[in-house]
Amino acid sequence: MIYNKLLKKETSLSVIGLGYVGLPIALEFAKQLKVTGFDIKPARVELMRKGIDPSNELTPEAFENTDIFLTSDPDDLKSASFHIIAVPTPTNRNNLPDLTPVLKASETVGKVLKKGDYVVYESTVYPGCTEEDCVPVLERFSGLKYCVDFKVGFSPERINPGDQNHTLTKITKVTSGCDTEAAGNIAKVYELIIKAGVHRASSIKVAEAAKIIENTQRDINIAFMNELSIIFNRMGINTYEVLEAAGTKWNFLRFYPGLVGGHCIGVDPYYLSFKAKALGYHPQMIDSGRFINDSMGGYIGKQTVKRIIAAGKGMIGTRVLILGITFKEDVTDIRNSKVIDVVKELEDFGIKIDIIDPGASKHEVKEEYKIDLKDSPSGKYDAVILAVSHKEYLNLDESYFASLLNKNGIIVDVKGILRGKIKNHTYWSL
Repeated sequence: MIYNKLLKKETSLSVIGLGYVGLPIALEFAKQLKVTGFDIKPARVELMRKGIDPSNELTPEAFENTDIFLTSDPDDLKSASFHIIAVPTPTNRNNLPDLTPVLKASETVGKVLKKGDYVVYESTVYPGCTEEDCVPVLERFSGLKYCVDFKVGFSPERINPGDQNHTLTKITKVTSGCDTEAAGNIAKVYELIIKAGVHRASSIKVAEAAKIIENTQRDINIAFMNELSIIFNRMGINTYEVLEAAGTKWNFLRFYPGLVGGHCIGVDPYYLSFKAKALGYHPQMIDSGRFINDSMGGYIGKQTVKRIIAAGKGMIGTRVLILGITFKEDVTDIRNSKVIDVVKELEDFGIKIDIIDPGASKHEVKEEYKIDLKDSPSGKYDAVILAVSHKEYLNLDESYFASLLNKNGIIVDVKGILRGKIKNHTYWSL
């Protein structure tokens, strides 16, 4: 039985993809089992061997007292019998699913797959993807037969970057398997590390669907808040004040407007929409929510420009400082950051932009967006946009912004954290 062999360390568990999802899983399992952690980037592996998390989510202590072998050599996966695939599932420039990472990972595992092995996918995909797209790759490269020679399951990741309260072991884990035996064994393996317990989904498709609607639900609710903010802006009332008042009712859902980026909420709905359309159904609500949220960067940029013009300033020589470039607060991850949409909108008007961020890597920003991140503000600006509510920005007061702004300077507060603090400058928030 695979569970007993893992416990006795007669075989090992592997994790393919050591990003913000895979590394915490690998290290948690490595407290009890023999683990092989695999990543295709040797530089990342070297950092992890030194006890450094490249995603800046884990402390060096997380690596202590763990039985883990970190590698970028696929041959090292041969000794493992329980493989967990935790690679990204992005979209392409046309917002269509890009399955390349998960299919490449399937190929890597397929080449080392043995009879009796297990493969569990954690990557967020549309319902059916595991069995219809990934399993054929495993079969092709292993020469083995699904469910007969090897077992497959799906257990979606639920890690929330930057959240120190809802960590891996404290979140109920959804598990599933290709048959009753697989479902039971996979659940038992995850129960070794998940203190909150596991929920055994009835099938792989149900588990896939459960994950993808978690993020789609949030996307739609945030889109509603963003649409309300556009409406309330035309009415001259503050959205956050409206939400504060409405929130006094016990069953009001607490969502807030903002930029929706990253590799979960800003991506997963496109996977579900793609699958729905392949089945002949056009998902109007999902697509509408995506359209609204993807438009918010441009909307914020235009609202900033309107206020610059209203202040009697021209576009030539205008300077704007943006605070924050990561996709959400208190993380270093810049992938799919919608702050970039604000930048592009302003640059289309010829405005000069400076960006600072307390956690983002200057090298990564340059590589990803061809933008030179500044170490600190320089000179005076015509507007300051507080785009990401990092903890370093929460206690900023009006005097700080006054020191950065020219006469008739404008403060744009995307997340509304300065509400009530700005008295002597033009202030606008969603």
